[in-house]
Amino acid sequence: MDKKEFVLKAVADKKALIVDVSDKIFDYAEVGFHEFKTAKLYEEVLKKEGFRVEMGVGGMPTAFKAVYGSGKPVIGFLAEYDALPELSQEGGCTMRKEAAGDNPDGHGCGHNLLGAGAMAAALAVKAYIEEHPEAGTVILFGCPSEEKGDGKAIMAREGVFDGVDAAFTWHPGDKNAIWSESTLANVSVFFNFKGVTSHAAAAPELGRSALDAAELMSVGVNYLREHIISDARVHYAYRDVGGIAPNVVQGHSRVHYFIRAPKSWQVKEIYKRVVDVAEGAAKMTGTEMTYELYAGLSDYIPNHVLSEVLHESMEEIGAPKYDEADFALASKFFHETATPEEMEAKRASLRKLFGADHMEEIEAHPLHTSIAPLVWNGKVQAGSTDVGDASYVIPTAMCTTATATLGTAAHTWQMTAHGNTEIAHKAMLNVGEAMALAALKTMESPEILKKAHDEWMAETNGIYECPIPKEVGPRLDD
Repeated sequence: MDKKEFVLKAVADKKALIVDVSDKIFDYAEVGFHEFKTAKLYEEVLKKEGFRVEMGVGGMPTAFKAVYGSGKPVIGFLAEYDALPELSQEGGCTMRKEAAGDNPDGHGCGHNLLGAGAMAAALAVKAYIEEHPEAGTVILFGCPSEEKGDGKAIMAREGVFDGVDAAFTWHPGDKNAIWSESTLANVSVFFNFKGVTSHAAAAPELGRSALDAAELMSVGVNYLREHIISDARVHYAYRDVGGIAPNVVQGHSRVHYFIRAPKSWQVKEIYKRVVDVAEGAAKMTGTEMTYELYAGLSDYIPNHVLSEVLHESMEEIGAPKYDEADFALASKFFHETATPEEMEAKRASLRKLFGADHMEEIEAHPLHTSIAPLVWNGKVQAGSTDVGDASYVIPTAMCTTATATLGTAAHTWQMTAHGNTEIAHKAMLNVGEAMALAALKTMESPEILKKAHDEWMAETNGIYECPIPKEVGPRLDD
């Protein structure tokens, strides 16, 4: 039996278990650092499957490390499983309808599938090591709070990934492709202004407005945007405006900033300049300013060597095999869940990707049924992921697989609605097979491992500086 046949059988043997785990986590829908039922489920399942499971790694109760085998090489799979606030949705339903129960949250980014798909790959590699004990070690890393707490950044900072030779992960989406683009590094910072209250009409000269300071900071940052790189993003939200009474000079305010740029060092530079703006706003208003770095993450560095192995494996396994029932449901999602404006934008995007000549077929069967070519274009995606921090300490490859209808955006109820359908199940199992095959090829090729490591070293110089300072712990109670 060759490696492809082996992983196909290994995943098929565990299909019912993998789907059950994914669907249970879909129903749990626990947000970051609160994935208690989810983590317990993984612990129970993985121990029963023969893994050595360590819970609470990196100081996070819902993080874990599940190990099977011994010796080198060590291959890791990165699992995520946190949900998003306010995205509860009944699975398979093409209209907005919250799931039964009181939980308002939902898997609008498909992380119930992400974790279970990574587990599928780990189970297949574990089965291979059972027959070939000399092959090495497989580790499934349970990574909490990707959406808000940057769990992998803390895991990287605390050395949880140390000793791993290569890592693979994936993300649910609407296409089958290697994630060949980098992502934006990011820090999340709170700025607090403390002023002096007074009667705004009778004694305005006695007041020092903390709200004025926050607003002046916003003006200053708007001017700063002209003088930073065009790929950077600085956005904010007021968290405290100092009260609701216009006739009281506001004595306190709080504003939350995200600062993003293509590389971590660029974020650090812009961050310092934003702090300078905040200090200037405080001086202009006679207020006091303090700031608190809440969280942060690094840019993703796709490893070309491992990505090419993963792409080759995806092509060998083939795209998910959907049936007519899947296409019928996808067609309903495509046509019934978008406003006219959203539909036109969706069609325009798909025409650009696939060409106008293919639109009739796409609208009738709106699921991605091929593997996209691997293209290295040097682009930077506008979003951020803490997979970037893993990629700074381990050579890492990532792909995306079509768990949802073409044109479905992440962080929406429509994405949540796909999360326990047969469409999603088939794609999740498919990517588990592809990642397992890539892992086996990597484990048994010292040449691949060396090339991947050499490329990683050239990119990072073996240096990782976590964007979250050592004194800042995980935000477990937020």
